[in-house]
Amino acid sequence: MHIQKAQHLFQRTPLLNGNNLDHKREEIRRYFHDTFDRYEQLFETLASEEAYFRKPIALRHPLIFYLGHTATFFVNKFLISGLIKERLNPRLEAMFAVGVDEMSWDDLNDNHYDWPSVSEVMSYRNHVRGLVDNLITSTQLLLPIDWNSSWWIILMGIEHERIHLETSSVLIRQHKLNYVKKHPAWQPQLIISTAPENKLVEITGGKIRIGIGKGAEYYGWDNEFGHHECDVNAFKASLFLVSNAEFLEFFEVGGYENDIYWESEGLAWKNYAKASHPTFWLKKDDAWALRLMLEEIAMPWDWPVEVNYHEAKAFCNWKKITTGLPIRLPSEDEWQSMYDKAGLDVIPLDSPALANIHLDHGASPCPVNTFSHGNLYDVTGNVWQWTETPIYPFEGFEVHPSYDDFTAPTFDTRHNLIKGGSWISSGNETLASARYAFRRHFFQHAGFRYVAAESTLKSSSSIYETDKQLSEYAEFHYGDQYFGVANFPKKIAELAIKAMGNKPMVNALDLGCATGRSSFELARHFSKVTGIDFSARFIDLGIQLADQGVVRYTLTDEGELVSYHERKLADLQLDGLQSKVSFFQGDACNLKPHFKGYDLIIAANLIDRLYSPAKFLKTVHERLNLGGVLLIASPYTWLTEHTEREEWLGGFKRNGENFTTLDGLKEVLAEHFVLKQGPLEVPFVIRETKRKFQHSFSEVTIWENVI
Repeated sequence: MHIQKAQHLFQRTPLLNGNNLDHKREEIRRYFHDTFDRYEQLFETLASEEAYFRKPIALRHPLIFYLGHTATFFVNKFLISGLIKERLNPRLEAMFAVGVDEMSWDDLNDNHYDWPSVSEVMSYRNHVRGLVDNLITSTQLLLPIDWNSSWWIILMGIEHERIHLETSSVLIRQHKLNYVKKHPAWQPQLIISTAPENKLVEITGGKIRIGIGKGAEYYGWDNEFGHHECDVNAFKASLFLVSNAEFLEFFEVGGYENDIYWESEGLAWKNYAKASHPTFWLKKDDAWALRLMLEEIAMPWDWPVEVNYHEAKAFCNWKKITTGLPIRLPSEDEWQSMYDKAGLDVIPLDSPALANIHLDHGASPCPVNTFSHGNLYDVTGNVWQWTETPIYPFEGFEVHPSYDDFTAPTFDTRHNLIKGGSWISSGNETLASARYAFRRHFFQHAGFRYVAAESTLKSSSSIYETDKQLSEYAEFHYGDQYFGVANFPKKIAELAIKAMGNKPMVNALDLGCATGRSSFELARHFSKVTGIDFSARFIDLGIQLADQGVVRYTLTDEGELVSYHERKLADLQLDGLQSKVSFFQGDACNLKPHFKGYDLIIAANLIDRLYSPAKFLKTVHERLNLGGVLLIASPYTWLTEHTEREEWLGGFKRNGENFTTLDGLKEVLAEHFVLKQGPLEVPFVIRETKRKFQHSFSEVTIWENVI
C-alpha cells in the first residue's frame, strides 16, 4: 500500500555519546530549532486570535497557555539548575508554569489570568529561542551527556516541547471546527479501504527486561530509569489494532447502553460525560464521519478507533463475554514482549520509519494493515495503545531534582500507561523505553489492541508510599514525636495563631508547606488556608490526606528493612477541616499574582532553600494585608546546591564582622515590616532510620506588615 512520505524528516532524538563535541553541539542546536519551529507551526492551524483564548475542553487551559508554557519551561528549569541567574519575564513565567494536567494543584480558573496577546507570547518565545541557542553555544559540553549534566536540562526542555506538540494537537482536535484551518504542513493521510478482519496471534512467553540505566544512549524521563524484569506467560494478541469497523460492532449491539460491559469507574465517566459513541465520531446525515485535527472526513473504517481507557476496557469486556475468551487489554510487560518478538529497533535517522510515527507519513492515522511488525501490525505507531498497567516506579527509581513532578504524582493508580506512540509522537516518545501515562478518562491519539491471556495481572502500585524523602516528611508532619520534641509544623502554626492576637483570621498562606500539616493546623482558626510548595510530590501527599483522610508510608528501619505506618487526620483531630485547605504547586520567588490578600503568611524552613531569598522577601509584603503577620522559621542551613553564595542572606563576614541571617532579614524587611517577636529557637527532629535522627533548631521571627 502506498504511503505518503514527508519531504522533511523531523529530527530524531540525539545520541548522548559521540567523539566530536562540535558536531554534537550542532546536532542538539538543530534538534532544538527543529522542535521549536514545528511547535510554532502547529499553532498556525488556529484560524483566529479568538481560537487561542477559548478552552477546547473545560479541563484544560486555552491554547495561549500551551504556546507560552513550553517556552517558560526552559527558563524555569534553567533557573533551578543554575544555567541562568535571572528570569526573562517573571509575569509570564509564573502564569505559564503550572496547569497542564488534571492534577489537584492545577489552577485552571480563568479568573486568575490576564492572558497576554499572541504577539506578546511569540515575542517572548523569540527571546527564549535566543537564550537556548546562546546556552547551546556557551555551555561546556562533555560526552557522554548524563542526567547530572547541564545539557540534560537543555534536552529536557526540548523533549518536553515535543510532548506538548502531541498533547496540544489533541486539544486542537477537540477545538470547534471554526477555530481551526487546514495547513500544508499538517495534511492527513487520506488512505481508506475496507477494514481487515482481526484475529488472535500466538505470542510466545519469555523473560522481558525493562528500564534504562544512567549510561543510557538517549534522553529518558525519570520513570524510565531503574530496572524491572519478569517472565511473561504465552498469550494471544490481536493481529491489528482495533479498527473503527471492529469497534462499530460493539456500538451496534448497544455497547454504550449496556452497563454490564463497563467497570464502575468507566460507568461513572460514561454517565457523567453522557458518552454514547467515541468522542471523535460524528453523525452526518445518517452516516458516520471522523473528526481529525483540522477537518472532518467520511469515516475511515480501516483506521484504528481512538478512545479512552474506559471505552477500550468496555469493548474488551464485551468481547470476553461474547467469545468466552479471557480478553483484556495488554499489560506493559506483554506489550514489551510483543515489541521484543517483533524485532523492532530505534527508528532510522535518515529515512522514514517503518511505522506511522514521528510525522514521517502525514498528520493522521492510517489503515491498521499498513505497517507489519513481525507477526503483528502497528506494534509501534499509528495510535498509542492503552494498557492495563497503572504507571509505577521501577526498582531503583529516582526523581530528577530539576523536575520532581514529571512522574511521581502519577504513581496514584489513576494513570494508566500508553505504549507504542502515535503518528505525531517524536523524540523520546518513539523509544520502546518511553513510559507515558494518562488518566483513564483522557483522550490522546490513543486506541488499543486486545489480548487473550489466562494470567491474572498483578498490581505493581504499592498502597504504601515508599519514596524515602517523602516518607520521612510524612513522619515529620504526621508521625510520632521523638526525644520529647513537639511536632514542628504544629508548633509553628500555634506560634502564628498566638501572634495574630485579635487580628482578622480569614486567609492564611502556608508557603513551603511540604506535606501540609501546618496548613491543616491553621484551618482550625482561619476560614481559608492556601498551601504552596515547589514540590508536587509533597503537596500531593497533603491532597491525599485531604481527599481520603489517611496516608500510608514505609520508613527505613535498617538496611533493607522497613516498617509500615498509617496516619489519619481524625487521629490528629484535624478531620473536617479539609474543605478549608487548598494546595498548589508554586515558586515562592515568583508566585502567580492572585496569591495575595493574606492575613498571615508562614514561611517555615523555606528561605535557605530558595534560589533567591531576597527576591522573595522584598515582595512578600505585596501578598499580605496591611497589619498582616509574616512568620519566618529557618535553621539557616545555607548550601550552594540550593542558593548561590551571593544570594545568602547571612552566615558570612561583612566588613570583617559576623553578619548573621537575622541581620540580613532585618535589612531586607525593614522597608515594610517591623519585628514583633523573636528570635525564638524551635527544635525539630527528622527520623532517617530507626537509630538515626536529625535534631535541629529553627530560628523563628514574627513580623508585621506596617507599610
